[in-house]
Amino acid sequence: MLAPPLRQQSLGAGRVSQPPCRRRTPNPNPVCHNAAAQGCDPPSPTGLQATQESPHIYTREEVRSHSSPETRIWVTLGCEVFDVTEFVDLHPGGPSKLMLAAGGPLEPFWALYAVHNQPHVREMLAQYKIGELSPEDKAPSTLKTSDPYIDDPVRHPALKVNSQRPFNAEPPPELLTENYITPNPIFFTRNHLPVPNLDPETYRLHVVGPPGGQSLCLSLDDLYKFPKHEITVTLQCAGNRRSEMTQFKEVRGLEWNIGAISTARWAGARLCDVLAKAGHQLCETEAHVCFEGLDSDPTGTAYGASIPLARAMDPEAEVLLAYEMNGQPLPRDHGFPVRVVVPGVVGARHVKWLGKVSVEPEESYSHWQRRDYKGFSPSVDWDTVDFDSAPSIQELPVQSAITEPKDGETVQSGEVTIKGYAWSGGGRAVVRVDVSLDGGLTWHVAELDGEEQRPRKAWAWRLWQLQAPVPAGRKELNIVCKAVDDSYNVQPDTVAPIWNLRGVLSNAWHHVHVHVAP
Repeated sequence: MLAPPLRQQSLGAGRVSQPPCRRRTPNPNPVCHNAAAQGCDPPSPTGLQATQESPHIYTREEVRSHSSPETRIWVTLGCEVFDVTEFVDLHPGGPSKLMLAAGGPLEPFWALYAVHNQPHVREMLAQYKIGELSPEDKAPSTLKTSDPYIDDPVRHPALKVNSQRPFNAEPPPELLTENYITPNPIFFTRNHLPVPNLDPETYRLHVVGPPGGQSLCLSLDDLYKFPKHEITVTLQCAGNRRSEMTQFKEVRGLEWNIGAISTARWAGARLCDVLAKAGHQLCETEAHVCFEGLDSDPTGTAYGASIPLARAMDPEAEVLLAYEMNGQPLPRDHGFPVRVVVPGVVGARHVKWLGKVSVEPEESYSHWQRRDYKGFSPSVDWDTVDFDSAPSIQELPVQSAITEPKDGETVQSGEVTIKGYAWSGGGRAVVRVDVSLDGGLTWHVAELDGEEQRPRKAWAWRLWQLQAPVPAGRKELNIVCKAVDDSYNVQPDTVAPIWNLRGVLSNAWHHVHVHVAP
């Protein structure tokens, strides 16, 4: 067994310089990777052994097959292969974060945390080197040229994929609340159609003017001329935590866990400024601002949605035509070059790859506005549902969830640390998060972290944590959380009364069951 490194540092997630790939002479006594078939049973090589002889050459497929303690845990960095089995339990960020890279590359995870970009971390990792990747090993493309998703961007491997085509994925709970601002690569992704590949030089946003007015055709440079506005906003999918509704009774939709929510610092032009430039103003009759994306299906049907004109024209509502996300141009998965950001409103209205804006007397006729993202009584089924009878979801209800510990995990006796997030729609601030260790019989008040929230403009979540004593003699804990916002809205205790056939608006108390170590 390898001796633990002298300095414990995280391997699981900062970018480092990579050595060029080079061919090494294969070891004259190679490790047998098919021991059962060939009647041999040699142990897997250790980092110490590897430093005493020429490195072995491995394929990525071989590395992928070593992703658990039973098979040993291998990772790669650049062209090098490492067996980190003995380090997993020593990982300062916890074993679960290092295991996210098991059987694959470290780079996507190291890039999230600058602590790894230090020489002594590389020196420590070198102790675990067992070989190098074959320079000829290139993963073959599995997509055909006729596939409309062939040009989709590369995604971070930590994302938990709910759908590949279109791509929909969420960050794992243990990474979700590591930072108040979600890093762009692990921000949850909700796509309805293939991701368009747009040229920023030729991009144009069409803003339809009022009758007798003048329509606008805006380039990115034109948008940059409007006053730049920055805000921190949490986006949440209407289907966040849908999997819990499915456990109660089957619903239709992607099986989102608790990660269909993320927070970013957005920058762009205020929608109200752009609409005013086109000649629009508030009117006494009801009106809606309709958005149309540049993503479309094979028939040419684009994604669309709308919000009330009153919200769009209100400077205090801070609706953006955003072109930056966390200080960088929007990533392609998140709407490059321009998307709508509607603080306090369901993610479905934050139209990405924005191509057209218009003001209409009625809300968007898009399928996703009229025939989806609506809530119904638990008594309504697919034989009786009438989508015209329910309003489109705009503001979302109060929400919270536990991100650490994970369900089924074993915690130490003595004291347990519990972490999570809380958020409410419409700019309502979270004023309290209650946490129970016994399923709701007794409660503790969690400590709220993150930015202070402005009255009526609390657009972003609050992260929270609680350190509580584990009751003596308890073998299991039923941890529960519930949030309260500044209108004293509180989460319902069970899923049953809020169940609906689409599995949206899932905000019952969040439960995590853990074992207590003896």
